[in-house]
Amino acid sequence: MPRLTVSSDVENAELHYTDQGSGRPVVLIHGWPLSGRSWENQVPALVAAGYRVITYDRRGFGESSQPWNGYEYDTFAADLNALITSLDLNEVTLVGFSMGGGEVARYIGTYGTGRVARAVFAGAVPPYLYKTDGNPDGGLDDATIKQFQDGVVTDRLAFLEGFVETFFSVDGKALVSDAQQQYARQIAAFASPKGTLECILAFGTTDFRDDVAKIDVPTLVIHGDSDSIVPFEVSGKRVAETVPGAQVHVIKGGPHGMNATHPAEFNEALLAFLEN
Repeated sequence: MPRLTVSSDVENAELHYTDQGSGRPVVLIHGWPLSGRSWENQVPALVAAGYRVITYDRRGFGESSQPWNGYEYDTFAADLNALITSLDLNEVTLVGFSMGGGEVARYIGTYGTGRVARAVFAGAVPPYLYKTDGNPDGGLDDATIKQFQDGVVTDRLAFLEGFVETFFSVDGKALVSDAQQQYARQIAAFASPKGTLECILAFGTTDFRDDVAKIDVPTLVIHGDSDSIVPFEVSGKRVAETVPGAQVHVIKGGPHGMNATHPAEFNEALLAFLEN
């Protein structure tokens, strides 16, 4: 079970990662509050297509260590940079789902694209979710953030149950099995409670607009048109409008967790982007 110790100005951590296949590298970055296991439907397809596929668990989640501090995007991007440099990855494609799209944006904004060939934002939070006077197109207000925080603090497991249901649902109808939902809940349940809480502010209030403006590699936006957690109009659509030449693939009837509910279409769009 590969693990990488990452040094941080905030607090060190051990990151669990997987490294499968060979060929051009693709790094898959998971969403909140899951782990690298959420890419179960993508890893085999990418390996079969001839790619080297790396997943990792964000600090505090999955099988990575659970430090008390470091749950903000400068540290997350530094962790990703440590992984990329440790494995000496070049011409890498970074695929960020939901919260993971923040790592893609902040990594490029901070470290550039010297090692990066392509970027993918899948149901991702950039460019800036927080609704303010200076960002009226944001989709997340203080009341919603507080609702998330109160849910995690008051009864984290009950909150996760409802969140996971919405994650995979459209109009109240789940598009994956009860067993798949329970699996996601189990992954989320064993994450760091503090990390789970602090990441709400991280993904909810971090401004990635300057980071996204620095993206100078081919970029794909994949998004479900029925995503009620990170709606396309306030996130992916705005990324595509900012990055010159960005491609967009909207999955009809896709909720937030579209890589699990619509894996064939998701994989087809991702592979087509990688191979062109």
